[in-house]
This record gives sequence, C-alpha cells and structure tokens, in this order.
Amino acid sequence: MDYHDIIYAKEDGIATITLNRPDTRNALSPEMTESIYKVVADVSQDDKLRVLVLTGTGSAFCSGADVKAMSQEPGQPGGKKRKTNKKMDQLPLLLQRCDKPVIAAINGVAAGGGFDLACACDIRIASDKARFTELFIRRGAIPAMGGTFFLPRLVGIDRACQLIWTGDMIDATEAERIGLVTMVVPHGELESATRELAEKLVKGPPLAIQRAKRAIYDGLGMDLQSTLDYVAAVSAEIRDPEDRKEGARAFLEKRAPVFKGK
Repeated sequence: MDYHDIIYAKEDGIATITLNRPDTRNALSPEMTESIYKVVADVSQDDKLRVLVLTGTGSAFCSGADVKAMSQEPGQPGGKKRKTNKKMDQLPLLLQRCDKPVIAAINGVAAGGGFDLACACDIRIASDKARFTELFIRRGAIPAMGGTFFLPRLVGIDRACQLIWTGDMIDATEAERIGLVTMVVPHGELESATRELAEKLVKGPPLAIQRAKRAIYDGLGMDLQSTLDYVAAVSAEIRDPEDRKEGARAFLEKRAPVFKGK
C-alpha cells in the first residue's frame, strides 16, 4: 500500500517510517498522521516485523504540527476540537502502545511536536546535525504531545522546566549530555548505526522484548511491590515458550540463539 507524505518500508524484520515532507520540514499534517496510525497498526499485527524505526527526509526529523494544513481541515460543529487534532496529540501514546521496540533515527531538527514525537520513541539515535527545541512557549502554548510527561523522566525536572519555559534550541551533543538521546553518531553513519541496533533487536527473543517494553512503561505508574508482582506474572507467562528453551540450549551449547518468536 502506498502512503502519501510518508515512506513505509519492511526489510529483514525491520519496519521503517520515513516522514517525507521535506518542503515543510516534515511537519505533521492530518493526512500524515492517519498514515502513521495505519502503519503502526500494520507493524503491531505483523509477527515478521520486530522493530520499528522512525526517521525523516531532508534537514529535519519533524518540525511539529503543520498549522497551515490543519487550518484548512473542516472543523466540527460547536467549536469542538477536530478529530484529526486529537489523533495527532495521541501519536506518542500510539508509539508506546506498540509492543515492538521503536527507534527514532533523528536526522535533523526536532521541534515542538516533533521533539515530543522523538521523546515518545523507546530509543533515540541522533545525527550530530540534530537539533532540539520545545518551541511551544514561543507561541504562548505548552507541549501538546507529551513533552511535559517525557522530559522530566528523561532529563530531570529542572532541565525539563528550562527547555519548556525557554524554548531554547540545543544541539545533539548537549542532548546526549543531559540524557535526552541515547547516542549521537556522525550524520553519515546515522542509518548504519540505527540499522545495527535494529538488527540486534531483531535477533533477540521478540516475546521477551515485547513483554519487557510493557513492563517498563506500565511500571512507571506502579510502586516497587506492584512492579515485582507484575514482572513475576509476566515471567511465568513466558516461561514455557520455545524461545526460552532455545536460549537455554544455546547457552549450554555455547552458540548464538536463534529466536523464532514462539
């Protein structure tokens, strides 16, 4: 299926969404948002796909919402918020609810909603040309796509306040220093570095990785005892599948395991 404004590719267990509106710095339009929803649904349902990569074309990762495109969408009666707006705001939740690991390959500027979208991914690999700004404050607004949730957890409350209150732009080096991104690589190596990590995850036990992702995010709202009980239940659930047996056999036979997702 062809999608407008994004490129969707599948290869060797890796799904890649490339935001493809370089003329708008990959701003999120309602149509692009709908496409992302459809692709993530496909990734979630396809057992052959084990990792999702999100990246952009041109000089930007994503510049946030396309205000011009949204203003041209017909509104709903009574001044209610448009459905397309709500779906855009919920994109970070969509990525976290996807059980497959989601890697952001941040090729350039991530601004506003694009910044929040990157934060919603599980792992962030940034080009040394990447830049980050929570520019909402410059419009008299606050982060609308999860920035107030993600940033304190990633960089601490004080730095989150600074980034959100000032709208300052930071470079990739600073983003790595404060823990906003997982790693920074030379721009020309972004694709290969992302691919290397994705392939490593593809070779891992998919069921255990997926359950670990759920345990990590569900655990953010639990106390320690609840988390331990939750993880014990999940561990019991995946104790019998073939992948766990394969892991044990591979250890005893001193070879790399071959996981099949069973």
